[in-house]
Amino acid sequence: MKQILFLILLPVLLFSKEYYARVEPMEIYTIASNVQGEVIFANEDLIGKKLGKEAVIRIDAKIDKSDLEALETKISSLEQMAEADKKIVKNLQESVKRKEENYKSIKDLTVKSKTQKDVVYFDLIAARNQLLGTKKELASYESQLADLKAKRVRLQKTLQDKNIQAPGLVLYELLVKRGDVVTPAKPLAKVADLSKAILTIYVNADTLSGIEKKSVYINGKKTLYKVSRITPIADSQNISKYKVQIIIDPPKIFSKLVKVELK
Repeated sequence: MKQILFLILLPVLLFSKEYYARVEPMEIYTIASNVQGEVIFANEDLIGKKLGKEAVIRIDAKIDKSDLEALETKISSLEQMAEADKKIVKNLQESVKRKEENYKSIKDLTVKSKTQKDVVYFDLIAARNQLLGTKKELASYESQLADLKAKRVRLQKTLQDKNIQAPGLVLYELLVKRGDVVTPAKPLAKVADLSKAILTIYVNADTLSGIEKKSVYINGKKTLYKVSRITPIADSQNISKYKVQIIIDPPKIFSKLVKVELK
């Protein structure tokens, strides 16, 4: 009798396209630290809530802020010196131009002695050297400014990375607490994208053919959804089965188990 019942049910089992899947968030991300420091704030009250621009986690940044303030002062000072040198260069260029014209006007005059001509010539050379020296000083200022501004960008990035935000996502889990010392790559929190939900099922190879065209039924009701993703490589855990995913609108409550049929 059992054998007969099995033979009757076998075709149903073979051709059944019913699966069960959990309604999971579209993505769950792990936020890792880009910096090193002590956690001075971790807002557990935000767990389960959609995040705005408020900080979820703050890492101590007192030294970085002090360094940035000192750096801004140096940059401002160098910019003023560079600006002054630019004006000096402009004045010296005009001075050199006039001295060159003056020297050209007397160098071939027989009424001028060699000593007189040498005085004018050496005055011209001194002006040229002063111009070159000022240009060299200006180039040094500009090089220092470039280095300091690059350092400022790095410090600003560090400060930003010490103020952990995830606007538009839902805080799923905090992985650190106040007083923890974190290092780069240390996981800090998990956040979820709840703008869409995803159903994941595992199907046999013979089911893959034409699967994108099949209608999706959820809990017995036909939907307008279609198969969204197919992984053409057999799953490492569900041996000889292939992962298929369906993206759906977000429910009010996630992680519910639903019945999925492909017809």
